[in-house]
Amino acid sequence: MMKITIVVGNPKPASRTGKLAQKLVERMFGGADPDLQVIDLVEHVDQLFVWPSERMAALNARVAESDLAVFASPTYKASYTGLLKSFLDRYPMNGLNRVPSLAFMTGGGLAHSLAPTTTLVPLLHELGAVVPYRGLYFNTERMDAADEILDDFAREVLLALGRCMPVIQATAPQIQAAADAEKMVQQEKAHA
Repeated sequence: MMKITIVVGNPKPASRTGKLAQKLVERMFGGADPDLQVIDLVEHVDQLFVWPSERMAALNARVAESDLAVFASPTYKASYTGLLKSFLDRYPMNGLNRVPSLAFMTGGGLAHSLAPTTTLVPLLHELGAVVPYRGLYFNTERMDAADEILDDFAREVLLALGRCMPVIQATAPQIQAAADAEKMVQQEKAHA
């Protein structure tokens, strides 16, 4: 079963940002029933700056083991929130190594529509995530057209992923060989 995690960095519990991100994922996966978990960071703020924290370590591990991670934040000062940054700061270099990820941000106008691509996507790349599409920005002034906008976002992301399919199919043996080699390296590290 596909494991999908949405990390919501909105300081308001059960925010529009989180709900919109969840609707986007639902549209991307249609009738499929993935293992979906929404991590609303405001519910964990009491542990966010505790080192070590078993709860935060478990949340970080969940995201790092996901088949898809969606990072959602409202736009604050032309960037993502400190809440989301603090969560992502808990990862070491390459802590999201090879995790397919999407950057999703909301904002009250078009002035910061490049924020997901220019601020959040580079951070995800720095952590080793694979971000197959530009950041997605939802203008909350268009809530009346949310269904249409989210359908368009989902279609754009799916079409971008679809363009990768010929490369994936053509390199399937090499991909499997690389995965097998990586597994052996990890096993050797575990036994060392």
